[in-house]
Amino acid sequence: MDLNTIATTLHDNILHTTYAEIVAVFFGLLSVWYARNENVYLYPTGLINVGLYVYICIIAKLYADMGINIFYFIMSIYGWYFWTRKDEQQHHVPITKGSLLQNIINILITLGFFGIIYFILKKYTDSTVPILDSFTTAIFIMGMWFQARKKIETWIYWIVGDILVIPLFAYKGYLFTGIQFAVFLGLAVSGYIEWKKKLNAYNQKSPVKI
Repeated sequence: MDLNTIATTLHDNILHTTYAEIVAVFFGLLSVWYARNENVYLYPTGLINVGLYVYICIIAKLYADMGINIFYFIMSIYGWYFWTRKDEQQHHVPITKGSLLQNIINILITLGFFGIIYFILKKYTDSTVPILDSFTTAIFIMGMWFQARKKIETWIYWIVGDILVIPLFAYKGYLFTGIQFAVFLGLAVSGYIEWKKKLNAYNQKSPVKI
């Protein structure tokens, strides 16, 4: 692909960018920034983001990603509740880390989700990218669950998923969404580093796991 083709593609993508995508990207970036800083505002901003992406994914025929955004919506409500819980000492739920066995089980669950979602996409939809769509969806399902439970593993799953989903949305012509996930990738790396520092600080005070 020569430079003229790339420039033409970028120009066409910009022209076809909708207001819904621009607003969704804005609130998506805001949500991840709040998550990086362990701020519960990530959930109300995230609800706006995922609500818009349900619509966008329907138009793009990214059915697995549409489904995961519905899942995000539900998990955002749950995460909002979980993050605002307090113990008897009025402390909020801390960041924790899963054991080796738990992480192995989580990987197997992710692969299980991938298999189920791929089967559904292949058999019952007209998805044009069933393998990549289903695999990134499985990864993000687990990443969202870890985020709701304040597990540091959330950032590892987001990093892997972001790397894979950037070319997916670029292929579908959603330039700003691709850029959004590129920024998400940077924030995810930063978020992992930030949460790691906080996790170490929590463990020094009290090695409690939730």
